[in-house]
Amino acid sequence: MEALIGSNLDSILICASEFASSRPSFFSGRFTSRLKAVRSDRLRVNCFGGSDKEFTSTPQCLDKRIGRGLVGLAAAAAAAAVSWDSSALAQSLTVAFPASHTREVNTAQRTLVEAWGLIRETFFDPTFNHQDWDMKLQQTMVEMFPLRSEDDAYGKIKGMLSTLGDPFTRIISPKEYQSFRIGSDGNLQGVGLFINTEPKTGHLIVLSCLENSPAARAGIHEGDEIMEINGERLDGMASEAAAQKLRGHTGTTVTVKVHTVDDSGSSFVREVKIPREVVKLPPISSAIIIHRAPDGQLSKTGYVKLSTFSQSAAMEMKNTVYEMENQGVESYILDLRNNPGGLVKAGLDVAQIWLDGTETLVNTIDRDGNMFPINMIDGHAITHDPLVVLVNEGSASASEILAGALHDNGRAILVGHRTFGKGKIQSVTELHDGSALFITVAKYLSPALHDIDKVGIAPDVQCTTDFLNSPKDSFSVRKSSSSLERDSCILLAEHQLDIQESKGSAS
Repeated sequence: MEALIGSNLDSILICASEFASSRPSFFSGRFTSRLKAVRSDRLRVNCFGGSDKEFTSTPQCLDKRIGRGLVGLAAAAAAAAVSWDSSALAQSLTVAFPASHTREVNTAQRTLVEAWGLIRETFFDPTFNHQDWDMKLQQTMVEMFPLRSEDDAYGKIKGMLSTLGDPFTRIISPKEYQSFRIGSDGNLQGVGLFINTEPKTGHLIVLSCLENSPAARAGIHEGDEIMEINGERLDGMASEAAAQKLRGHTGTTVTVKVHTVDDSGSSFVREVKIPREVVKLPPISSAIIIHRAPDGQLSKTGYVKLSTFSQSAAMEMKNTVYEMENQGVESYILDLRNNPGGLVKAGLDVAQIWLDGTETLVNTIDRDGNMFPINMIDGHAITHDPLVVLVNEGSASASEILAGALHDNGRAILVGHRTFGKGKIQSVTELHDGSALFITVAKYLSPALHDIDKVGIAPDVQCTTDFLNSPKDSFSVRKSSSSLERDSCILLAEHQLDIQESKGSAS
């Protein structure tokens, strides 16, 4: 699951034109792409199928109209010509390339031009990983010309994107894109794994495994490296492409080779066959924990686990908190452990459930180094009860945005382990052939201007098993399910809530 925020891009319009068989093929037609217009005093945050939600921002935030150009004919050249004219970029470009006679490759060439143009306009690194991006288009077009298969042609596109040095900027097939959208809706057919590319190594790592899912029953755990799927090596493969290989019709199986490091530090590789099932992704699970505080009084703590930031996450969170308030809950534990992210808009909407006023939720930094805060507009929290947020190495992307917003605004204490460290934001654009292009368009800083990319967020209180060995009267005695009773991080979170309540009583 990947995050998307703002800067949704309009589609590029490209059409193909064929001359007589005695003459070479050309691309022609209008080539247009621009950032979606936004008001100068607002930033509109969009997601698939959801309603828009406005947050205040600094004037002229992302208010750019970038890139109007034309794909025209070079009358005397045996090639196509892309003419680029952008007042925002203050430069023009003409690139000549041959157009393939093979229909599938020709389609891929048009997709290449689309992807190249969108990246040229919006990719976060204006140096394009210190390479000539315009020349890269010409080089890739020439390499694609003699190809005969669609797979080989799209392989060239992926190869070009890989030179950007950003694993989160990638293209996925139409089938993969549909699965991505279905997953954002909260249901899929697969094995129940959340995987992501580890930025430092490029390995595909299991961020979390859904409870009672086929993968969980097969003994796959967070932190495992997925090495092969059905005998195919995954070196350099994007996480969404690998996830697509794990998905499939209910009743089929997939063979996965995983590299595991156990608790003793032993490393081993094993191969497992996992059946596919209909996997539901309920974003919220909850429980009310009855516990006795140090002063002897009984109280209720609402435990809410948010597993993914799907389209329904904020609404389900809101309903859960309202229900718990009606049942007399006096404090909350929000569990973001092993939540790999999802829709950034959902994360911002969840933050508003807990925050008041016009607090900054996150700061974005564009390709020119300009920083723009995203603020709430007259927010009203459902509750002001004490709050602890649980995080760990599997808390990524939108989870880190939410944790940072609640922590830096003084609303919550963080307990657990350092988070994953994904501080970049992707936009997603559906291309003319139904594929989708993910582009890293910005990085973000927490409200207190902490850069978490490849670093993560350090909790206020580290969660260790040592806490379980402390005297029984130093933490709450709870009456709840056995799984929560055995969770040392939840025990520690309750202890922090007791401390907050004690400070509140003393004041």
